[in-house]
Amino acid sequence: MNPLDQQFDNDLDDGKEMTFLEHLEELRWHIVRAVGSIAVFAIAAFIFIREIYDKVILAPSKTNFWTYRMMCELSKKTGFTDLCIEKLNFTLQSRQMAEQFTMALTSSLMIGLLFAFPYAFWELWRFIKPGLRPNERRAARGAVFYVTTLFFMGVLFGYYIVSPLAINFLANYQLDPRIVNEFDISSYISTLATLTLGCGLTFQMPIVAFVLSKIGFLTPEFMREYRRHALVVILVVAAVITPSPDIYSQILVAMPLALLYEVSIWVSGYVNRLRLKEEQELMRRDGYED
Repeated sequence: MNPLDQQFDNDLDDGKEMTFLEHLEELRWHIVRAVGSIAVFAIAAFIFIREIYDKVILAPSKTNFWTYRMMCELSKKTGFTDLCIEKLNFTLQSRQMAEQFTMALTSSLMIGLLFAFPYAFWELWRFIKPGLRPNERRAARGAVFYVTTLFFMGVLFGYYIVSPLAINFLANYQLDPRIVNEFDISSYISTLATLTLGCGLTFQMPIVAFVLSKIGFLTPEFMREYRRHALVVILVVAAVITPSPDIYSQILVAMPLALLYEVSIWVSGYVNRLRLKEEQELMRRDGYED
């Protein structure tokens, strides 16, 4: 353990309060360790960047990608031949001298951020947790696990579902057959990263509901009342995320988002029940109840 962390824990045990500068120093060490973990994973990713590009980053641009193969299997069983993707009508190119090297650095940094996310969030949580009340700590127990799990579930959903559907549509969309789709590698990477990381953040909906309910800004009654409005918004978001015009792709994306909304209602109800119970216990302790 870092000496500053040990001193911070000792101060908490002794009932001492840290000064503002001590809090800043503590925060600095947490940030240094989080950034260091990102750097370690980024360096490892840069060493194996060619293998990563071939097996992971460029995989959705190939028709033998797992998602495309599963869609073809599904088309055979259902009879919807449009589901099978047999051709991706585009090529990737690099039109600037340093573009491939720059993209290797950028991709390594994003991969480092992705894999270091659990540890980086844990460092942030270690700084926040001591400032919480005992009941708040109990309510937020397992926060690192849930945040990390939801984040990686969203990333996998974005990588295996949303990104292939979007890439397929954009690659095969043509205003005129004479116009050839030749995409810059930077444009491809930007699209893949935006969709993948965007889904990772979108899957944090239950966590956002937990925080908003904890501060009293959100209630399960409110979420149930506006459930229909939320479903409309979810369908719109699904339509934006998946440019593909077929309704099957949009439903495929909208279903997990709708499920997350229902989970968020349960989370909000759980938080509100805990808060009501704590208020009743406080009133009994203060003698306001008969």
